[in-house]
Formats: sequence, structure tokens, C-alpha cells
Amino acid sequence: MVDLDIRYTYVTDISYLKKWLDVQSMLHWFPMTTEKEVEDMVQSWMGMSRYGAALTATCEGIPCGMGVLFLMPYKKVAHHCAFMLLVDPHYQKQGVGTSLIKNLKHLAKTYFHLELIHIEIYEDNPILSLLLKLDFHEFGRQEGFVKEERLVLGRILLECDL
Repeated sequence: MVDLDIRYTYVTDISYLKKWLDVQSMLHWFPMTTEKEVEDMVQSWMGMSRYGAALTATCEGIPCGMGVLFLMPYKKVAHHCAFMLLVDPHYQKQGVGTSLIKNLKHLAKTYFHLELIHIEIYEDNPILSLLLKLDFHEFGRQEGFVKEERLVLGRILLECDL
């Protein structure tokens, strides 16, 4: 992608995160349903930005994707963390997600000295092939994890050794 830049997330990026999560097809891949649940998750995400654990991808200076490391607050489990990723639907399949994941892995290893990062996705999530390509491996699967009206989805747990 031309003119793609990765930077630390600013508090002002919150409006983009909310806008992307407002797209029903995007929210489908996350556990939140209600406005309150979305707001709580957005606040958690932005809270990690205070520690330098959130990154924003920009194209021509405009945010087009974000990723976050949810750091563990307890010393005996501080060697790993979960992460989340969200790319503006207009910029998907253009390398934004790949760049964000590579940068999150680098940040996790070099700055936070983490040994592994993990992510939870729902089956049929299109990000699965990207994660596998970037050295993530499945370590768990749970059928029937999400029940949304008539839709039932399993979850897939993946991790990457750093």
C-alpha cells in the first residue's frame, strides 16, 4: 500500500475505532453486541494506548486500521497478552492488517519483552489465513461459543511465539 504509516494510537483515534465498529459486518467478528458493550471495549482499547500498547495504521495521514496489545497486569502472566485488530473495511486486503500485526509482534517482543501473543477469533473469520501466514498456530477451539439469534459460531484460539 502506498503511503502507509504505523504510529502509536492517539486518543483522538477513538472516533475511527467507533466508526468501524458501527459497521454491522465488522461488529459481527467481535464479542460485543450492545452500544454499551462496544463503548466498554473501546475504552479498554484506548486505555492500552496510554502504555504505548496500541498502534494505528494511517494512509495519507488518515487512520485506516488499529491494533492493540491487552497487557497483563500481573507479573507471573506478564510474559504474554491477547491482541485485537481492526481494519477499515475500505482498506482490507491491502496489507494494512499484515503491517499492523508485524508491528504489534515487534512492539510486544522488543518493548514489552513478551514471549507470545494470542488472539481469539470466530470460525469463518477471514483473518484466519493471514494469522496462519504470519506464524500463528491454533492451540484451541470451542464449538458453539457464539450464539447470536440463529447463528452459532465456534471460536478459534491462536498464538504466536515471539
